[in-house]
Amino acid sequence: MLRTTGDPLTYVPLVRREVQALSPRIPVSNPRTMESVMQAATSRTSFTMALLGAASGVALLLGLVGIYGVISYIVSQRTREIGVRMALGATAPSVRSMVVRQGLVLAGGGVLLGLVAAGGLSRLMASLLFGVSATDPLTYGSVAMALIVVSLTASWIPATRAAGVNPSSALRSE
Repeated sequence: MLRTTGDPLTYVPLVRREVQALSPRIPVSNPRTMESVMQAATSRTSFTMALLGAASGVALLLGLVGIYGVISYIVSQRTREIGVRMALGATAPSVRSMVVRQGLVLAGGGVLLGLVAAGGLSRLMASLLFGVSATDPLTYGSVAMALIVVSLTASWIPATRAAGVNPSSALRSE
C-alpha cells in the first residue's frame, strides 16, 4: 500500500523499480487504487441496493394506485350519501375533507402496521445497511411522511370529484 497525492497509478513504475531493488523475487502485479478496490468490494451490494430502490419505487406507485382505487370505489359507493349531505347544506370543502380524512385513516393504519413490521424486522436488515442504523428514527419518520403525502395525493382526486357531485343527480342515481 502506498499513500500518494495526485494520480496514484503514475507512481507504479517507481514502486516496481524500488521493489525490484529490494528483492527481485517480489512481484508487483495488478496495481490498483484503493477507490477501485472499494468499488469492486461493494459493487454487488450497490447493485442489490439499486434493485431494491427500483422495487420500492414500483411498490410506492402500486400503493398510490391502490389507495386511489379504494378511495374512488368508496366515493362511488357513497354517491347518494354525499348527495344527501350536500342537499342538506354540506359544503364542497367539508365533503372533500371527509373523503381525504377517510383516505388518510386507511393510510395511517397501513403506515402504523408497516412501522411495527419494520421495527420487528430491523435485526434482519441490520446486516444489509451501511452508514445508517436499522432503527434510525429519521429514516422511519421520513418514509412514514412520504407515504402519508402519497396517500394524501391519491385521496385528493376522488375527494375533488366527490365535492363536485350535483345533489339532485346523486339522489336520482341508482
